Amino acid sequence: GTDSRTSHLHLSVNVSARQFRQQDFVEMVLEVLAKTGADPCKLRLELTESLVLDNVSDSIDKMQALRGVSIHFSLDDFGTGQSSLSYLKRLPLDQIKIDQSFVRDIATDPSDVAIVKTIIGMANNLGLEVIAEGVETTVQRNFLESNGCHLYQGYLFSKPMPIGELQILLLG
Repeated sequence: GTDSRTSHLHLSVNVSARQFRQQDFVEMVLEVLAKTGADPCKLRLELTESLVLDNVSDSIDKMQALRGVSIHFSLDDFGTGQSSLSYLKRLPLDQIKIDQSFVRDIATDPSDVAIVKTIIGMANNLGLEVIAEGVETTVQRNFLESNGCHLYQGYLFSKPMPIGELQILLLG
């Protein structure tokens, strides 16, 4: 249903390599959407960089098919794989996630600062949303915010929780 308290929320789902490589993956996702009546616009499938780069043409085909029904994609663990930036142009992505390994020491490590600023700048230039993983301190959040990253995941905000707990939190 449409509840004003939850209408702004997206459901992010981690997709395993085994699931994604199944030939009927696209059909399976469409079937789940049909069964649940979920709004595909609210669904964000999270794929790791290594999964996508393992077979780029298959990845692009499946992503474009699902993009056709308004499903969004997030590239997880960005910067940790054997990434080739040339693929970023070709992939139908909406979002990249800055891996927590770059966020952890952002207050003290100049290399992490440079990497994170570069990822944010690149995401902005490519028209992609950028989200930082593993945000645990206000110092980290403030740094990210002042450098153009406005979406965060991490214990500073909440631990991962079952849907029942989330509903209580939202309705409280």
